Amino acid sequence: MMECLANLLVLLTSLAVILGVRVVYIIYKLNCKRCGYIQLGRRRKEPVKTMIIAGSGGHTSEILRLRSAMSETYSPREYVVANTDKMSEDKIWSAESERKSGESKSKFSIIKIPRSREVKQSYITSIATTLYSCLYSFPIVFKSMPDLILVNGPGTCIPLCAAGLILTVLGVKKVHIIYVESFCRVETLSLSGLLLYHVADEMLVQWSGLQKKYPKTRYIGRLV
Repeated sequence: MMECLANLLVLLTSLAVILGVRVVYIIYKLNCKRCGYIQLGRRRKEPVKTMIIAGSGGHTSEILRLRSAMSETYSPREYVVANTDKMSEDKIWSAESERKSGESKSKFSIIKIPRSREVKQSYITSIATTLYSCLYSFPIVFKSMPDLILVNGPGTCIPLCAAGLILTVLGVKKVHIIYVESFCRVETLSLSGLLLYHVADEMLVQWSGLQKKYPKTRYIGRLV
């Protein structure tokens, strides 16, 4: 009995070490070279299944402005919104309906999940709501298997990005995570940005001063 427990402990320790090495290796690669996965104004040859995380207010407007500069090869598109964010849902429907190609209209869908953190919610209570959001977010990403997750700061994005990172770490599929910092972040990254700074494939900022402070980011100018 003791021998079996000892063997099990060795096995679990070995798996933990392997997983830890894998995580360190992936983070090292991400920090050595950003991927340049978003090609604005240029056409990619192969389709890119894209999951776009929309936030409340200006977050959605900014992410849709960035989306408008991306070609139709970023398709199909899955927009993820908080289940209490009707305004973002309406903006997405409006933006997609305005696109000229009738074919593109059929290549998007909207998925609703619980918010991981409401505006002005305390960080302590957000731990429970974030875990609750993960129960919805992880199955969505695991089922979708997106090539790209595009986010710009809402708290809703953290569980989704975590799920994408898990797929990458386990070697199931490489999920590229592109983080676009909000226009209102002039001097420092948001909490979401700080959490994803070392694990996102690329981080885009809208202020040159912010890029100088965080050298692993890429300055793209104003989206709004």
